[in-house]
Amino acid sequence: MRVLLIEDDAILGELVQRGLSASGYQVAWERDGDSGYERAASGSFDAVVLDLMLPGIDGISLLTALRQTGVRTPVLCLTARGTVADRVAGLDAGADDYLTKPFAFEELLARLRAVLRRPADLIVPEVLACGTLRLWPADRRVAVAGMAIEVPPREFDLLEYLVRNRGRTLPRDLISERIWGGEGPRANVVDATVSRLRRRLRTARWDGAIVAVAGLGYRLGLPGEDA
Repeated sequence: MRVLLIEDDAILGELVQRGLSASGYQVAWERDGDSGYERAASGSFDAVVLDLMLPGIDGISLLTALRQTGVRTPVLCLTARGTVADRVAGLDAGADDYLTKPFAFEELLARLRAVLRRPADLIVPEVLACGTLRLWPADRRVAVAGMAIEVPPREFDLLEYLVRNRGRTLPRDLISERIWGGEGPRANVVDATVSRLRRRLRTARWDGAIVAVAGLGYRLGLPGEDA
């Protein structure tokens, strides 16, 4: 299970990261709201442990933005804000659970296990769109203009990542990290995978494009959209 920890306290963050890693989770740690949102919006994590008092985007705004863009990743709020009003605000923004500081690490693990066990029928079906393209992450289905198309697993992961970051230029090394993880693909594998995906979408007559940005990486969007 991949967990994203968004926490600006260096000591607490290190303790939580170390404890979760020792418990078998793969942990990524971001220390401010802006970078935390960027990682969480990728949709590549199984759960997020989120502090609410963050530099940059605050936790409530981050959580609200995630839910508004369709990211349904379970979120456990971990914060010193413990009033009833604070808990209600977090839950109303889309949090799945709430744990106040100070806390027992065993309780954090138990609550994390609970949100990860959330029944699938409680998850709002997510549909990502770009022009005539529709992508269903949970079912790993893709359609263009209402016609289903077959997309191999690695190309699907790449397409989902590009659609979630529509309009942004994604560097090749970042794509490599997100899609291939620590194994790191051989040279030109990113380019080759993009090329195959482009041909597949072109054959389906998708109205968008995966644009190569010289010296940087790739950007997905529709004709006429700003770079």
